[in-house]
Amino acid sequence: MGETMELYRRHVFVTGRVQGVGFRWSARSRAGELGLTGWVRNLPDRRVELCFQGGLGEVDEMEDWCRTGSPYAKVTGFSVSDELLVEGESGFEIR
Repeated sequence: MGETMELYRRHVFVTGRVQGVGFRWSARSRAGELGLTGWVRNLPDRRVELCFQGGLGEVDEMEDWCRTGSPYAKVTGFSVSDELLVEGESGFEIR
């Protein structure tokens, strides 16, 4: 019997040049590499919002990735909070 991994969930808002630069697609790719579930979306105020969950190390890595983002992004603002876990979530989607 395998051990159950403790899960963590983060909610992130990123500001700067983060729309129209492949941020969401890169986020989905990075989350997939890390085995995270969750979602990413553009907001009308030009921010990008992400919510992701997984093991602590992977969640921390994704949070760090969000501080820089995709190669053409320029992140100038960042906020993060812990969130309640979502049961039964699978994959990482672009909304």
